[in-house]
Amino acid sequence: MRKTYKYRLYTCERNKHLVESIELASVVWNHFVALTRRYYEIYGEYPGYYALKKHLTKLKQRDKGHWYDLNSQALQNVIERLDQAYQRFFEIDSAGRPGFKKREKYTSFTLTQTGWKLLGGNRVRIQNHNYKFVKSRPIKGEIKTVTIKRDACGYLWICFSVEKEPPTPELPRTGNAVGLDFGLKDFLVTSDGDRIQAPEPLQESLEEVQDLHKKLSRKERGSNNRKEAKRRLAKKYRQIDNQRKDFHFKLARRLFSRYDVVCIEELNVGAMKELWGRKVSDLGFASFVKILEHVAQKEGKEVRKIDRWFPSSQTCSDCSHRYEDLSLEERTWTCEECGSLHDRDLNAARNVLERALSSAEAGVRPSGAAARVARSS
Repeated sequence: MRKTYKYRLYTCERNKHLVESIELASVVWNHFVALTRRYYEIYGEYPGYYALKKHLTKLKQRDKGHWYDLNSQALQNVIERLDQAYQRFFEIDSAGRPGFKKREKYTSFTLTQTGWKLLGGNRVRIQNHNYKFVKSRPIKGEIKTVTIKRDACGYLWICFSVEKEPPTPELPRTGNAVGLDFGLKDFLVTSDGDRIQAPEPLQESLEEVQDLHKKLSRKERGSNNRKEAKRRLAKKYRQIDNQRKDFHFKLARRLFSRYDVVCIEELNVGAMKELWGRKVSDLGFASFVKILEHVAQKEGKEVRKIDRWFPSSQTCSDCSHRYEDLSLEERTWTCEECGSLHDRDLNAARNVLERALSSAEAGVRPSGAAARVARSS
């Protein structure tokens, strides 16, 4: 399996060489974006990866001084990224056509076999210059690629992508399954009846964020003061994002310490944002699902999803009767068929569990109170 180790590079004068390499990669990107668009205007088709690669070789031979400032494999990686972007554009309707990028918005370049060397400890050589990075943990596995990234705060990061054996799961096997219902009042309601509240780091820091935005808007465009104000705002957003991720990772591990299978609904986050705006982004539902899947893969557990169109809140978890007139304001409702009184979110979580386990393997069972729902079905 592949794993990425990310470390921050110490700030030093030599970092300017890495920034120059990133900006040179942006020049290459923009050149080939223009080339592909011109080719399409003339021939009506995309030239393809290998044709772009051949053209890159010709450019290097013609202008050795400029193109040889960046490692040859890093140049080829820019072509690979552009080709992948075009493949997404061809295959996914919602994907946009690859466009031009400003130098300051192009963020990274990648090296493979050459152009880098670990010197021991926390020292690394990148394109004839030595650097130090904050080695917070050891690198385990065979290094396949090395990527230098620049973030909005102005920091440089080094990312080692390694190939390693699948990790040994740390969390115990329980044989239990649980259904989850996402919400705004309660971040999660489980089919066992637990209600989990989530922090809202953006809401807690909203006044400070708004003040930083105002200060940024007052600075003259292109000035050093504006760049510094922009970095301060980026650092605040990064702090907020780290707080949210910390909660998501801890919650995911807590869930998988109790359950082997976590059942959820596919979320239409875009529609939720239209209804409830900033709060949805602050809770980070989509980010949590990705983290949940990541932890599940690492620990040998499973995340099962059900169709977003399944009426989990409207369906009685006892008799399967559907209450189609259920409104968003109704937090509890009584089933007309069997007379059961339901909490809206708890009922939805139990329905998510029941539907996801309809094709469950033997040995995976609902846990706690949710077991009654599966047995009654």
